[in-house]
Amino acid sequence: MKVAGGGSRKVLVFGRTGQVARELQRRATGVAIEAHGRATADFTDPEACAALVSKTDAAAVINAVAHTAVDGAEEDESVAEMVNATTPGRIAQAAAARGLPLVHISTDYVFDGSGTQPWSVDSPTAPLGAYGRTKLNGEHALRAAGGPHAILRTSWVVSAHGRNFVKTMLRLGAERDRLSIVGDQVGGPTPAAAIADACLAIAAQVVEDPGKTGTYHFSGEPDVSWADFAREIFRLAGLACDVADIPTSEYPTPAARPLNSRLDCSLTEAAFGLVRPDWRAGLTDILAEIGAADATAAARS
Repeated sequence: MKVAGGGSRKVLVFGRTGQVARELQRRATGVAIEAHGRATADFTDPEACAALVSKTDAAAVINAVAHTAVDGAEEDESVAEMVNATTPGRIAQAAAARGLPLVHISTDYVFDGSGTQPWSVDSPTAPLGAYGRTKLNGEHALRAAGGPHAILRTSWVVSAHGRNFVKTMLRLGAERDRLSIVGDQVGGPTPAAAIADACLAIAAQVVEDPGKTGTYHFSGEPDVSWADFAREIFRLAGLACDVADIPTSEYPTPAARPLNSRLDCSLTEAAFGLVRPDWRAGLTDILAEIGAADATAAARS
């Protein structure tokens, strides 16, 4: 990864402990990662975050920070707006002023979840709640900044760390012999490791070709319901927990969830050569990592 007049191979990453941010730090090869967490990049302080971009010697910027508490965003949309839109917008302005490519992670929640066809990058957006609205506002802010960028919409992020569906199912599946899981929401579970690899590859390519600026989709395949995803988690983990499919209407939440989170990722493959990752292989890796961590913890106790 190079910049004009120099040879910088550094990427400025916003985020340190989130699922994708952790994978970015672990998986970057041949590239130095300058990662900033809350201690040095408070996303309720847009100017401080923009200042980091203004003084960095990195060749590109990746924003892996988001207010992802979907239900919490309904209770305090102003905080979600700051973290998901206002601060990313200022980061984008600072990056644009220096011509630094910015890769920004967005979400399937910008769509209303209707129908059964995969959403293309130019499908009409119509968020169902505050989280989706604020993430969409963040997209608008990036585009308005006018610099080289890639907005990467993804879905159902999972990993061996943080809070996610896999971790929750492992805990509940070990405690119970039967669970009721929503079966009418369908999407592509996406390993955080695959998202990190995609962000790094996209950043490098946009450095070389700013003409690849745009909005892209990236999610795991095959598309699956939450209930069927849970079944596969239990099967691979060796947990004897039955799953009963229930409709979303029987699992009310403060924020509405989209029923259709399928994403058309063909443009991402055409532009960057990135194919949809097989979430089943990613799940196998995640379970192995969790198992190794549990074994290490047990040996120390």
